[in-house]
Amino acid sequence: RRQRHLRAVILRGEGGQFSSGLDIKSVANSPWQALKLLFKLLPGNANLAQQVSVAWRELPVPVIAVLDGRCYGGGLQIALGADFRIAANDAELSIMEAKWGLVPDMGGVALMRELMPLDKAKELTMTGRIINADQAETLGLVTHVSDHPLQTAQTLIEEISVRSPDAVAAGKFLLQDAWRALDRAALRAERLWQRKVM
Repeated sequence: RRQRHLRAVILRGEGGQFSSGLDIKSVANSPWQALKLLFKLLPGNANLAQQVSVAWRELPVPVIAVLDGRCYGGGLQIALGADFRIAANDAELSIMEAKWGLVPDMGGVALMRELMPLDKAKELTMTGRIINADQAETLGLVTHVSDHPLQTAQTLIEEISVRSPDAVAAGKFLLQDAWRALDRAALRAERLWQRKVM
């Protein structure tokens, strides 16, 4: 957030995989470390595990998750925190927590509700089903499917970066604030952000 020269962020995994999610072996070896991630000091604040996903929304630049290979569990929740998700044709996505007797706990619920219908979110959460990139795009979990997702992300950044950085940031925050708000609150948000930009 302090890097004012920054115009965009790309999130991606190394080695052809975005993220396979929770490392069960490390949690089993140190359960107290995992519990620390879930602790929060003040009610209503995100804990550290949730901040990993939702904090991307606080950046005043577009954040693009490039999804190659597996994008499971916590990895998917991190990707959901991005403004855009561009998946490779062979990407696989899963809200996999049910497989381990868990529920999404990294901000995934707050992020999913903006992207897909409730019944579809319930189905994926309860089954832990693995879906392909095209299915994810149909459900709204993925913005685009591409043969070359990193290149597609860079092209999108080039298109956005010729616009005013203030307008880009304000547009991002305005839509996040107003998208599910009542009309009155949405109109108020428009006025406030427009004044700020002007």
